[in-house]
Amino acid sequence: MNRAEFLELLLNLENSGVEFKRDDVSNADVARELVAFLNLNGGVLLLGVEDDGSVSGVTRDNLEEWVAELCRSKIDPPIVPFMEWQTDVESGQRVLCINVPIGPDKPYARVHNQRNTYFIRVGSTCRVASREELERMFQASGHLRYGLKPIPGASIEDLDPRRLRDYFSRFFGMDPLEYEDLGHWERLLCNLELATESAGRIAATIDGMILFGLNPSRFLPQSGIRAICYLGPEPDYPTRADLDIKGPLVPLGNRYDSMLEPGIVDLAWDFIRRNTNPSSRLRGPERIDLWEYPEEVVREAIVNALVHRDYSITGTDVTLLIFSDRLEIQSPGRLPNTVTVDGLKSGMRYARNQSLVNVLRDYGYVDARGMGVRNKIIPGMRRHNGTTPEFIEEENRFTVRLWKEAAQ
Repeated sequence: MNRAEFLELLLNLENSGVEFKRDDVSNADVARELVAFLNLNGGVLLLGVEDDGSVSGVTRDNLEEWVAELCRSKIDPPIVPFMEWQTDVESGQRVLCINVPIGPDKPYARVHNQRNTYFIRVGSTCRVASREELERMFQASGHLRYGLKPIPGASIEDLDPRRLRDYFSRFFGMDPLEYEDLGHWERLLCNLELATESAGRIAATIDGMILFGLNPSRFLPQSGIRAICYLGPEPDYPTRADLDIKGPLVPLGNRYDSMLEPGIVDLAWDFIRRNTNPSSRLRGPERIDLWEYPEEVVREAIVNALVHRDYSITGTDVTLLIFSDRLEIQSPGRLPNTVTVDGLKSGMRYARNQSLVNVLRDYGYVDARGMGVRNKIIPGMRRHNGTTPEFIEEENRFTVRLWKEAAQ
């Protein structure tokens, strides 16, 4: 950090990534602020600065060793911060800048009085994380697989037996007689993490319900897609179409590989086909329909949104928005821990909900290499109309934006 950058931090005062502390602060207070940064997007703590941005400086002996020790003993898991001095700021005063990145091992806790407390940064303050926020951090770090949790009140009878038989017959070669053995059936569902034992009974898991549920939205209202087609380039009323797409993720097929009932991915593509205008051209005697957006790209983006969304965020579906100039697919939740937009473009692979990925790979919805952004979405749009898709990460959602045509 150069001097100009430091002075700009002082001028802009505290925010979600900057905290000021006096020299007489306790090690527990410093640990609390650093933990809150680690559990959000990282930040910098300026030690020797008042709340109003004025510099009071530091006089504590061996300050760097003091900070390093509290980062080992007061933060779990321990961290090694990056520290740098700003000297002779005002009348010879010094400020220690303690920098921490976004934590790769979320969630982080402050250890104080033999108790671990998880803090998160909210604006210029920090507070204790709620149970839902803590659960999402554990899930994002890979320490907790949210989809393996049992659903209270849901048994395996709430899973669609037709879809399950179709799946196991086609991909596991099961004989119909094997379905008559309830114990074998329950063990099979548990082994594939579609069900689990809970309170002495077999309950459907969240992943099992999303994939094969008879009525997933009854137990998981956030499991569908909200699809809206607007008339212009901005969200406005009236709309051309507005639909809540509900149901299991996978389709129902038969032994001839024909689809008897579509799953959510197919229903979403049908919505796009009904609300966009294809063009046609002749290839010899054959008429070819060209959709405004290539099917392979759209399906990949929809599947990614469904299998990688954060299902612990309730009250919101995956959102599919059609505008006059673009198509957007919004997925609730941030990218997990160390995954970045640049990483996705380069081919980084990740799976927030591994069971969903495994099953949809069997159906052919997911590429075995797991690099759909690099190998399908980006090159597919460039071939289609020369545009470059946009990938936008916000605080609580991730958006894929596809352009209808290149800018003039």
